[in-house]
Amino acid sequence: MNAKRGQMSVFIIIAVIIVAAVIAYLIFRSRGTTEAMPAELAPVFDYYSSCIEQDVKAGASLAGSQGGYIYPETYEPGSDYAPFSSQLNFFGFSVPYWYYISGNGIAKEQVPSKSDIENQMADFVKARLEECDFEEFGKRGISVEKGEPKVTISIANEKITAQVDSNIIASKENSSARKSQYSVDVSSSFGKMYALAREFYDKEKKEEFLENYSVDVLRLYAPVDGVEISCSPKVWKYPEVMEQLKDALEANIASIKLDGDYYALNNKEDKYFVVNDKTDMPVNLMYNKAWPTKIEINGAKGNLLIAEPIGNQAGLGVLGFCYAPYHFVYDVSFPVMVQFYDVNGEIFQYPIAVIIDNNMPRQANLESVSDDTSNEPDVCGFMTQDIKVGVHDIFLRKVDANISYQCFDTVCDLGSTQNGVFEGKTPACVNGELIAEAGGYKTGKVLLSTNSESSADLILDRAYNVELDVEIDGKPIDGNAIVTFMGEDSISTMIPDNKNVTLSEGRYNVSVDIYGNSSLVIPASTQRECTDVSQGGLAGLLGGTEQQCFDVNIPETKVDYALIGGGRAEVYLLPEELETGKLKIETSSFEKPDSLEKLQNNYLLVENSGLAVGE
Repeated sequence: MNAKRGQMSVFIIIAVIIVAAVIAYLIFRSRGTTEAMPAELAPVFDYYSSCIEQDVKAGASLAGSQGGYIYPETYEPGSDYAPFSSQLNFFGFSVPYWYYISGNGIAKEQVPSKSDIENQMADFVKARLEECDFEEFGKRGISVEKGEPKVTISIANEKITAQVDSNIIASKENSSARKSQYSVDVSSSFGKMYALAREFYDKEKKEEFLENYSVDVLRLYAPVDGVEISCSPKVWKYPEVMEQLKDALEANIASIKLDGDYYALNNKEDKYFVVNDKTDMPVNLMYNKAWPTKIEINGAKGNLLIAEPIGNQAGLGVLGFCYAPYHFVYDVSFPVMVQFYDVNGEIFQYPIAVIIDNNMPRQANLESVSDDTSNEPDVCGFMTQDIKVGVHDIFLRKVDANISYQCFDTVCDLGSTQNGVFEGKTPACVNGELIAEAGGYKTGKVLLSTNSESSADLILDRAYNVELDVEIDGKPIDGNAIVTFMGEDSISTMIPDNKNVTLSEGRYNVSVDIYGNSSLVIPASTQRECTDVSQGGLAGLLGGTEQQCFDVNIPETKVDYALIGGGRAEVYLLPEELETGKLKIETSSFEKPDSLEKLQNNYLLVENSGLAVGE
């Protein structure tokens, strides 16, 4: 009897399990499917699936255009030190940099991870689904209720999958249907492009090949270092060098390619532009010279780069020829946009900053860069001190100017004066520099320790645009002249290409060097040079030396331009002299040199000849 009771208990347990399984199956099917879905209600759920698909496509397009970001991080402005902000304005789109130098000089990365992109895309689709409009179904008499969606995004190489939990109930008269789970696959190359973009970035981070290409462009298109066989200065104009370098970078960056089959090389030389990194998708690199670009040239004199000749000075006649060596040091930084795209029009792009420091690729250990800058002195982030600044001209008239404050290497923009007065906050700093800049005035600066001082007044000198009229022996110059005004700042110009300079009241050392055509030819020669070298054998070990001589062959040198006039003077320029907008400089000529000795004598004369500077 007991055995029969035990057997019945087993049957009851099995029956309960079966019933529970059936109930669970029915519940699951009612949640995830449209059992007995009325045909007139099915379009409601198809429409919701299409909303999901369109929103995923929109999210992928937006993320691809913005370096993987749908919701970029907080915008960080640039500075005079580093012109990059944290985002590049790319024809109206703000695209976050993956690598850049912040306004206070810190190297930063902001590369989104795949999970970051998936999470942002999920938030984007969720927000858009709440706007999925069922109004058209209401016109057909179908009532639609929708719950709050929960979205999960998964990005693969060739597709994006959206899993959406959202309770949608459609009803019409006596029929109704419900569906709460949706899985939508969207065909997309987004994942593949993102993977290739990361590979490209990691290669650039490791090898700095964009910097290496840029250094080649710098040395090919701008004067860096070299020697000119010349007895007259070799002169380049700073603005022209900058413009030529930008043009060259724009053309050469666009020529760089990855190893692939999306292009055809015109000749063997074009292989130079192919980076040894295979890709099966097209990639485009872009730099626009209108983008934020920093070019600083150490060794320039005002607006000129001048290679001064050696060998024409008095006492150097033993050389027998002249040469003009030059060495200029460049700091260059500019953005490059990296774009991967496919035949369907999808694109993934992001900018990175290319940095050349002292003529060399910037050696930045990006692996160690993080967004945690708590150990870095972000001076501008701590505006704690109250300050009042007054700005006037020399007649004590109020001037509206932009006010900034430099502490160490960081320049903080404080704001602008209103009716000549600025009141606001500044960081605490010892021996910082307060700076006032206004159009038509010379920049004013004053030392200010904001930890103990709370007010300052700056007097700005008027800046005048002055046209120079240079005469030699009372006549307009017939040749080229280099005119330099050396005051607190060096201001240079070259006549006749540019006759205007910007000057303000103050003391200047003025120098004028006038060059004219020359027929001077220094013939080829051979000079005997001797030097002491160590003797061989035991004598050499004991410090014995012997003389060895060799011949130095000096080629024929033609001097196309030679110094024919000029002088030096120290002057103090008053506002009333500069207000006229014109300044006359009178100097005298020298004998046109027909030998190296006379050329050297002219360089001695120019240092001892005076100038007349006036209206």
